Amino acid sequence: QVQLVESGGGLVQAGGSLRLSCEASGRTSRTYAKGWFRQAPGSEREFVAAINWSGGGTSYADSVKGRFTISRDNAKNTVDLQMNSLKPEDTAVYYCAAAARLLYRVPLKFDEYDYWGQGIQVTVSS
Repeated sequence: QVQLVESGGGLVQAGGSLRLSCEASGRTSRTYAKGWFRQAPGSEREFVAAINWSGGGTSYADSVKGRFTISRDNAKNTVDLQMNSLKPEDTAVYYCAAAARLLYRVPLKFDEYDYWGQGIQVTVSS
């Protein structure tokens, strides 16, 4: 079993920055690709960013390209999401996710992930 815990959320003004972190515990040897999703009230869960286990491959949603950066530290079992130039439309609950199987591509859909954190609120004020 793998547990994921997000941290670093909060309230920030438009144009500001936040850094989210997700720490994995338990059977972390079963975690490969990791990703971030978000869900705003009344909306479906949306892909934000993902990274393969080596850190050499990443993918981003068009809405965050150039503003967000995903990274990971396998020694610390963490995956981070640096969010710059935040916009009010970035307001959502952000979820960390991990895939339990080794994939030779970066997974982009929520059903391709096996473990999920509880989510953390990010609010961007205008």
